[in-house]
Amino acid sequence: MKNSTTDSRANMTVHTLLAACLLAGIAAQPVLAQTASAPAAPALVAKPKPTREVPFKAPNLAALAHEPNGAEILYGYRLMTQTKKLLPHNVGAAMNCTSCHLGGGFVPHSSAFVGQNVLYPMYNGRAARVVSMADRINGCMMRSMNGKPIPKNSPEMKAMLAFMAWMSKDVPADAKVKGAALYKISTSIKPDPVRGKAIYAERCAACHGIDGQGSKNAKGEYVFPPLWGPDSFNIGAGMARTYTAAGFVKGAMPVADSLHPPTGVGRMSASARPPEGGAQLPRGVERSEEGGSMSDQDAVDVAAYFSHQPRPDFPMSIYDWPKGGAPKDVRYCLVSLGNCTPAEIARAPKPPGGK
Repeated sequence: MKNSTTDSRANMTVHTLLAACLLAGIAAQPVLAQTASAPAAPALVAKPKPTREVPFKAPNLAALAHEPNGAEILYGYRLMTQTKKLLPHNVGAAMNCTSCHLGGGFVPHSSAFVGQNVLYPMYNGRAARVVSMADRINGCMMRSMNGKPIPKNSPEMKAMLAFMAWMSKDVPADAKVKGAALYKISTSIKPDPVRGKAIYAERCAACHGIDGQGSKNAKGEYVFPPLWGPDSFNIGAGMARTYTAAGFVKGAMPVADSLHPPTGVGRMSASARPPEGGAQLPRGVERSEEGGSMSDQDAVDVAAYFSHQPRPDFPMSIYDWPKGGAPKDVRYCLVSLGNCTPAEIARAPKPPGGK
């Protein structure tokens, strides 16, 4: 009798477990079905184009002490200014974000960050789609940094986005900031790279080296970034294009001609520069209204020289501007133009969507 009871209880236990497993499987089915049919994330919608322009006014870093997420914003600023050190697995070049966005994005006419956040999401012709601010940052990571994208849900990306949002906190949603973008250079100016080489030796080599490999401090850390070579930005970066690079040179270089404090003061205006007896520019050189000291022709010539020096490749760039509209200074073939060789297509990764 005892053995019969034991067997009965054992059978009940087995049946109970089987029933529990069956019920669990049935209960899981709706969840699995729901997961499989979950709608895709909504497509990004581009913000309307700005309808007005507001003066350039950068926020003050000291004000972060009063921000509830000040520590996160400050971390984002550090990631912008110490990108290579803090994101060594994402940065392949010897570059920081501040290499192209001077003073951590606080300086006008130097790809400033002030007001940029209010412009995104934005349609990007190079990608032929609407991109978010995170997409834009990762585009820089892969091209200007010659590296890898940052996971969008990572603390680092969240900190960088928090910093970008803070940099636009005083900018109206329907406005763009005067002087935040690069100086516009006419593409009708014909570049002379031979003349540009002489200008580079005179005006640029003191910081970036006569060989373009940058300058380091006693610790071996780059003080001024390399403008070409294996540690520089790759061929897919905007700065590898003549007229984009010329706009940066025109508005920001040589860096010694301007002040770049990330304190809300920004670039010193021409009227506020030291008078006779103060800091002087080379004879025959005039300061522009934007703060740079080169003429448009000088900027184009020197940009044509350094932007076309050897640098890392970015094979996937051949899929840029798939719907047309590529700038005239793009220096690589494009599938959309039909000027890529079979070998160039073969070594490029598959484009987005596998097409």
